[in-house]
Amino acid sequence: MFHLQPIQTLDLPELAPYRTMRMGAGHVSQRLFVAEGEKILRRLLESTLGVVSCLMPAKWVPEFAPLLNARPEDIPVYLAEKKLLETLVGFSMYQGVLGVGRIPPATTLEALLAATHPPRLLAAVDGLTNAENLGVLVRNCAAFGVQGLLVGETCSHPYLRRSVRNSMGTIFKLPLVEPPSLAATLRELSSRGTRVIAAHPHAEQKTPPAAVFAGDCCIVFGSEGLGLSPAVLAVCDEAVAIPMHPGVDSLNVGSASAVFLYEAARQRGFAGGVIVPG
Repeated sequence: MFHLQPIQTLDLPELAPYRTMRMGAGHVSQRLFVAEGEKILRRLLESTLGVVSCLMPAKWVPEFAPLLNARPEDIPVYLAEKKLLETLVGFSMYQGVLGVGRIPPATTLEALLAATHPPRLLAAVDGLTNAENLGVLVRNCAAFGVQGLLVGETCSHPYLRRSVRNSMGTIFKLPLVEPPSLAATLRELSSRGTRVIAAHPHAEQKTPPAAVFAGDCCIVFGSEGLGLSPAVLAVCDEAVAIPMHPGVDSLNVGSASAVFLYEAARQRGFAGGVIVPG
């Protein structure tokens, strides 16, 4: 369900999440996020996440009406001219379509393991502070069948606006574990028989094709420059690096994660979007 509310100003109290959309840390503390763009808003409305409101030019209403009518909430849809909406971001917006959703509660490691079946493919991030890169990594997780993402305590949050945008809304279907200590959680995973593999740019011996990703495994990604923290690296079962030509010491974590996750999916029989039994 939805109801329309034309507006001439963005000063309404209900529009505060849109006015502060460039200051995402406050949104995370309120367990809110901004979905920006037609495809991302569509995926939000199709998801099971809570939707607080939408903000768009009136011409978009017919496009979204079927999805809005299918929602259990009565969603306010604020209608504004595109020029007014562009004051939110400071530049010309291609679509001017926005929504505010509720960040779902993080799951626990125990619940994630209970809800998934072996062979499990998990990913973890340590010290990754660039929201755009984190969003790309999330999109790669969705593309290659990752069943859950462990977000370390030193990382940006995957529901920051730029991360949600770069994930193209795939974050809405990826279970998150937000442990107080990533190292301790990875140690627990390892003790349960899940192989914890560090994607570490300074590993010298093993490359992705030589590593074994076919069983239960969790691939851990760090920052582009420093890789993984010593505490996290110490609990990994092995470290694996992508070979590169001299003069290049690391890849963007989005690119690196695509290489690792594709190799993991390939070893599991991934072909053309389906898993082919080995």
